[in-house]
Amino acid sequence: MGVTFPDMRLSGLIHALGATAVLALPFVLPARALEAQPAARLVPGMVITRSTRIVKGTYRVSAPRSMDSALVTVRGSDITLDLRGVTIAGTSDSLAPDAAAGVAVRIEGGARVTVRGGRVRGFKVAVLARETRELRLFDLDLSHNWKPRLYSLVEHESLVDWLSYHHDEQDEWLRYGAAVYLVGVHGGEVKGVTVEQGMNGLMMTRTDSMLVWNNTFSYNSGVGIGLYRSSDNRLMHNRVDYDVRGYSHGFYRRGQDSAGILVFEQSCRNEVAFNSVTHGGDGFFLWAGQQTMDSGAGGANDNVLFRNDFSHAPTNGIEVTFSRNVIVGNRIEENDHGIWGGYSYESLIASNSFAANRIGIAIEHGQDNAIVDNSFKGDSTGVRLWWNKLEPSDWGYPKHRDTRSRDYGIGSNRVDHVRTWLRVDNTQRVLADDYVEQVDTLLVATGDTSGSSVRRRPYRWMPDLRKPEGLSPVKREVQFRLGPIVDSAMLARIDHQLDRIPWELDGGQRTAIPAGVARGRKTIIVDEWGPYDWRSPKLWPESRSDARPLPLRVLGPAGRWRVMSRRGIAHVSATSGAVPGQIVVTPDTTSAFEDWTLELEYRGAATVSPRGVHASAGAPVRFTYRVTQPRTAWQQRIATWSDSTDPRRDTTALMRALATAPTLTRTTPALDYEWFRPQVEGIPLEKWGLEAAATLDLPPGAWELVGISDDGLRVWVDGALVIDAWSAHESKVDRVPITPGRHRVRVAYYQVDGWTELRLGVEPRAK
Repeated sequence: MGVTFPDMRLSGLIHALGATAVLALPFVLPARALEAQPAARLVPGMVITRSTRIVKGTYRVSAPRSMDSALVTVRGSDITLDLRGVTIAGTSDSLAPDAAAGVAVRIEGGARVTVRGGRVRGFKVAVLARETRELRLFDLDLSHNWKPRLYSLVEHESLVDWLSYHHDEQDEWLRYGAAVYLVGVHGGEVKGVTVEQGMNGLMMTRTDSMLVWNNTFSYNSGVGIGLYRSSDNRLMHNRVDYDVRGYSHGFYRRGQDSAGILVFEQSCRNEVAFNSVTHGGDGFFLWAGQQTMDSGAGGANDNVLFRNDFSHAPTNGIEVTFSRNVIVGNRIEENDHGIWGGYSYESLIASNSFAANRIGIAIEHGQDNAIVDNSFKGDSTGVRLWWNKLEPSDWGYPKHRDTRSRDYGIGSNRVDHVRTWLRVDNTQRVLADDYVEQVDTLLVATGDTSGSSVRRRPYRWMPDLRKPEGLSPVKREVQFRLGPIVDSAMLARIDHQLDRIPWELDGGQRTAIPAGVARGRKTIIVDEWGPYDWRSPKLWPESRSDARPLPLRVLGPAGRWRVMSRRGIAHVSATSGAVPGQIVVTPDTTSAFEDWTLELEYRGAATVSPRGVHASAGAPVRFTYRVTQPRTAWQQRIATWSDSTDPRRDTTALMRALATAPTLTRTTPALDYEWFRPQVEGIPLEKWGLEAAATLDLPPGAWELVGISDDGLRVWVDGALVIDAWSAHESKVDRVPITPGRHRVRVAYYQVDGWTELRLGVEPRAK
């Protein structure tokens, strides 16, 4: 049997197979009938058991919401599913991205399965494969699939948006969706796949020996490529840029554990080479895994990072922890840390270019690492090495391993215009011999740094003396520069590591961001649906979004804009202009609820909207900016409590304290607290709560009351409890409808410890 169709209405089946088909149900298409047809139309629930070409066209069909089912299932071996000329849309372009659901194409077992061509959008997972050998995915556009709404604002982030990829033993990663999700796949190739404007691109669990090359996994709000217990894969010649959340230029830079490339839990011997991995939350994020944290054994070891661009990350260009790896020949610029290498051991960091990072290389509790032949220019600190006396008590790792900070070979690095070259604290046997110029401080050494030696030579390129012959250029250069610095054991290990440096692939695409194209963290803009891709016009605050009047940047491809309509606005600074440009909006202040919309029209280059809608050059494209928020005064009473009072168990004690002996009273126009360290005088880090009340006047329309809280929240509207989230929890969102008109709203909140977050606002109800 080649294609199996599910039960359906006869008219639907006739439409699927052609007007001449008159069939009984249930129906299984015989092999001879399939052979008589050049292709089959896509029908929900169809099962593919032999090579099949889907009839070209657009299929607007949803998938079952269960992740155990699929729109199309492929079973068997030596099968090609040809989707060239096919678009499969699970949701309408007008719906929000978090409305996407289900699996589009599911591959169950088999060997030598190929999916080729086509566009799949509007699903939680576009392609899911389990226990398949020699899987091939070619030339697919899997953009615009599921992603969640984000709640971080221009001025401050929300902990709701933070991610956790630390476990995937039971498919925990599926809650975040993916364009491609592979489990237990052995061997194969992913080539020519494009994934943009979703959350996750390619996610691999217990998957090995894959060649992933010439793909684009960019402008996603989670992870471009993710590996979990996945080894011996080659990730080469891919564009993996702007996979980011948790960044607002000039306000905060955390990344919230988004990353271009994620490598977790015993993922070893992977080659990551010739990729552009810029502007990610982290560029490359590697963690040994819980198994190593508990036992001290194993790690995500012997991965090779070669000639990639890991620049412009809000946090770390490269993070590699509790593991042994090789990092050679990469571009690492304008990150918070160029490399964060906590607990790294026996690792080689060679021939990389560091520039404009806050710290070039930061390693705590590292051992037997070599840092050689790198260039550092404009970093605040070049290399920082240290040991912490106190390590987390719940970590098994330091109970099983020597975690002293010791034994570094640092040599032949070129250091220019760096404020402090080396910061070394409680780290023994650091041997450094480098070319240094325009450095304010050569060395800051504290604690036990016994057995260390730091030499400074005048800055210059090393002379081209005799180098070892018969080696690759990279290996020859590193050995030559490192040989005089390290002992024979380290040199032998590095010799073996350098043998694994990969060569470029024939036909590998050039992934570098072209000269002249804007780059840098200033180009990262993250709105409520993820990173902006600069392919369509957009209005965005120049600085704070609560400034009044409000300056807005007009962003997008070069062109012209003009005002088409405005509502609730008293004045705009201009009615037309160039893109990029600016417009200043002065809202009308006469109403009790700020609700205004500015609509502009763009004409210029061809555009692609964030939902994937194309417009040709010169075609009019409209875009808007809307603000909705009450103009009110939140009257607040704030109280603290002692260890003997716990509002989780005794709610009356907190309410009595708020009513009779508040520590602080204050009035603010918005109810919005978010911090890890207190920012309001009189409010402590922990053990505090508040009661707040305000009157909201809502205009006609469909509205929602939106509360974000950590630890506990209750909200009453006109005396009725509408949000009851009093059990202690991490940051979460509660949404309830609220009718137009005047309402009295009362809020109770408590914070025990950790992160503080309280926000209450009003938003238009999603359609």
